[in-house]
Amino acid sequence: MAGIVVVFDFDKTIIDCDSDNWVVDNLGATDLFNELLPTMPWNTLMDKMMKELHSQGITVEDIAEVLKRAPLHPKTIFAIKSAHALGCDLRILSDANLFFIETILKHHGLIDYFSEINTNPSYVDEEGRLRIFPYHDFSTSSHGCQLCPPNMCKSVVIERIKTSAFAKQLIYLGDGKGDFCPSTKLRDGDYAMPRKNYPVWDLICSNPSLIKAKVHEWSSWDEQARILLHIVNTIIFEHNSIGVSSHISSDFKFQDVPIVAHELLPKAVSVPH
Repeated sequence: MAGIVVVFDFDKTIIDCDSDNWVVDNLGATDLFNELLPTMPWNTLMDKMMKELHSQGITVEDIAEVLKRAPLHPKTIFAIKSAHALGCDLRILSDANLFFIETILKHHGLIDYFSEINTNPSYVDEEGRLRIFPYHDFSTSSHGCQLCPPNMCKSVVIERIKTSAFAKQLIYLGDGKGDFCPSTKLRDGDYAMPRKNYPVWDLICSNPSLIKAKVHEWSSWDEQARILLHIVNTIIFEHNSIGVSSHISSDFKFQDVPIVAHELLPKAVSVPH
């Protein structure tokens, strides 16, 4: 196998919304959230919002039901299942939190397709309140990265993944400002898949000299699936592996997203200088 690790951001990359905003907005706490946002880090604020919602009688089950309605496009589900079927190691690297991510993935039957979820830890305490904590405890020390929020520098995880014997090539999908730093750590031969016209795309376009990886933008969920599977297909073909079509279960075949072993990957985007 070619040793392909596909790393997904979660919000606006797997689901088509910000999961924090989705929960806050759907549970009627938007005004309080916006009032408190200038006073504390986002991750700390989310923990405080869970306390406020709990005090209003909103249960963890109520939060889970809201999360299950978060938009997730069928083509993204198809891309995840297909990449996994092709032997890719799929991982999540997100500044959301574990409860939100696991709830959504389990609801869509996707949890077992990912070998690792790197995100802010969360748990339900003895009072039934959801607690959310930072991935990096910035109250005791700084991670030292000026590009990233205090609770998480995604590059720390990317550097660890790069040391894995399996991870010969990485594909990174993201949309936000926090996805730029890990994109700069990708190697020549890796692939960055930024969501076009989102913060990470703007940062890549403004700082092309910092990016070694091949850049393939995506705008729609159809494009996300097609481009990701073309990249995986191309890597496998270049490694003289078996044709892609023999690896994909017929359950995953969409006629409008053809996967053919000899099909060429669209030309990498040339980011402006």
